[in-house]
Order: sequence, then structure tokens, then C-alpha cells
Amino acid sequence: MEDYHPVDFTARVSRKPRPVGRRRGAVRHYGRRLVLLGAAVAVPAWAAPEQWQAIAPEMLGGARTELVQPMPFEQAGQSFPGSAFYYLEDAPQITYDEPSFFDKLNPFSSDETTELVQTHEAGPAARSFYFAGSGTDRMRANQCLAMAVYYEAASESLDGQRAVAQVILNRVAHPSYPNSVCGVVFQGSERVTGCQFSFTCDGSLNRKPSATGMARARMVAEDALAGEVFRPVGLATHYHATYVMPYWASSLDNVGTIGLHTFYRWRGAAGKSGAFSSAYRGGEPLAAPKPRSAVVESAAATDPLALARAFEDARMKAVASHGPARPAPPPTYSAAVQARGGDALFTAEDLPEASNVKAEYANSGRWIADPAKAK
Repeated sequence: MEDYHPVDFTARVSRKPRPVGRRRGAVRHYGRRLVLLGAAVAVPAWAAPEQWQAIAPEMLGGARTELVQPMPFEQAGQSFPGSAFYYLEDAPQITYDEPSFFDKLNPFSSDETTELVQTHEAGPAARSFYFAGSGTDRMRANQCLAMAVYYEAASESLDGQRAVAQVILNRVAHPSYPNSVCGVVFQGSERVTGCQFSFTCDGSLNRKPSATGMARARMVAEDALAGEVFRPVGLATHYHATYVMPYWASSLDNVGTIGLHTFYRWRGAAGKSGAFSSAYRGGEPLAAPKPRSAVVESAAATDPLALARAFEDARMKAVASHGPARPAPPPTYSAAVQARGGDALFTAEDLPEASNVKAEYANSGRWIADPAKAK
């Protein structure tokens, strides 16, 4: 029996008839592509994540390119449950105060609740915010309020973020501040320093927010605009970080502290429920800082003590303009009534002295003899 070599076997196979109309080169090129594609799909199953690479274009007849670098969570030793979310976040959140969808996305979320440390009575709660603007107003208001919540309190608990949103809406309802959400948030942003909310003029807006953090801030903003009231801070219109002490702090009532923010309300008439009387009408400006070329608003115009004095002065002038209470002028009567006496007919000054009381009962209730005179 003769030995057959692979060459002989290959030669015999190659002599089989080929399908009519197909060129040899085309068949070989097509088969090579299938093999390479199959290898590209199968290799990652055995290779470590850091060895993964894109299909080399030259394998398919294209030009050679550089290898794709694996992302951090694709590298050996860097992966853990939720690592993709961790590495894709710009600023992972630190604390949460209630389980939520956002907590599950963040491996560092906490179940601890940050409670309000009450120092004074917060007073009555604010009224629910009633939205009366257009669709554009709603979109701008939500954007501005969410930006303020994120850049002012991204690392605070949900209660801490709700408190910031409530302060902003309290200002919208007070005549001492702009009557729009964006107007309140970006008040003074044309100044280099001294804006009402520091993130609007200190360059913080150049920092890209994390997707999860901003989604959480939008949730807080939407709830507040839908009428949810955060009662613990009452009618607070000011707050500051606990590691600073502004000059005006001792002149306002501190209602409590949540996380790293402590909240204040005005004393006197400016801080009472009746002062928060401005009805929201919409008309939201752009959800962006004012240009530096704009007319710079005086810092005194937003000073909390100056605003309180201005509010009291305006209230006293309004009271003084009405003067003391005066009797209403008499009505105008017809000629016939005027001839009979006019207004005197209705003043109860011409009543008859006779009555239906019998004479024997006329002195009922009087002393027969006054004890004081009898002594």
C-alpha cells in the first residue's frame, strides 16, 4: 500500500470542479475575512481585559491603526461591582439620606440621614409654589433651580438639597428679590465677586457636572416646582457654609443646620408670612449668568440687612399714606329725604321717649335704698 503525503491529498482535492462563474481569488479573500472575524469575536473569551483590542483594519485590507487603550474598569484588578459607573462619574456622590434609584448607581452611597439641627423655631412653612408660566418658563426654571441645587449642595443629603431649593423659592415669593427662579439664582452674576450664589460668578460652571448628581438635582428641583414644601427651614431666605461667618448672621434668626449649610430667616415684618406675597408670573430669563458687560448691580442692593430696612421703610410709608381712620362721608340722599332731615333721620337721635314698659316695672333692677348713701 502506497503512502499518501499531504501534498498528494491536497492535489487531489484541488482537482475537484469549482462552481462556474466564481474566481479563485474572490473565494480565498472571502474565506479569509470570515476566519479573521471569527477570531476577533472569539479571542476576548480567552484574553485578559487589558489584552482586548480592536480588529486591525489591515486584516480586512485597510490601513494599520494604533491599539485602543482599555478603559479603567476594563483593566485587570480595577474592576468591581459598579466600577463602570464609578469611573464614568466626574464627582461621585458622598451621602444620600434615603434609598433611591440613584443610590444603587453609586457604590459609595450611604444610608445615613442628615437631620436638621434646630437652633430656633423655623416659624410657619412656606406656601406651595404655584407655577403659572409657559413651557419655556418651566424648562428654564427647572434648569436654573437644578443648577443651584447641584453646584451649591451636590455633596449634601437630599434634605440638604431640598433646603437650598426652598430658600430660592422663598426669595421668588418675596418682593425684595426678582420674581423668577432664574432671576433669583443669577442675581449679581455680572459681578466678579459678591453674587448671591457663588457658583454663578466664581467659575464653577466651567466644571462639568456628573450625570447622576445632576439627575438627582433635577429631581429635587422638579418636586419643588411641583409644589413640594420643605417645612423644616420655614421661610428662610439665606444660608451660608458652616465654616464661614458672614457679618449679617447675627442680625438674622438662625433656624437650623443641615450638613454643611446653616439657614436663616429675617426678623420683623420682612420675615413674616404676609411678606411673601409675590405671585409667580413666569417670564424666566435665560438660564445662564449675566454678561460681565451688563450694568453692575450695587452690592448694597442685595445686602440682607439693607433689604430688611428697605422693606420696613416701604411698609411704614404705606401705612402713613393712608393716615388715621376717618368716618365715612354720609351718603347722598334724594331731595325728598333731604327735605325731611337728610342723614339725621338715620342717626337714631330722634327716637320717641315713650315705651311699652309698665310704670310699676320702670324702676326694676334699681336699688330701693342705696347702701352707700344709707351709711
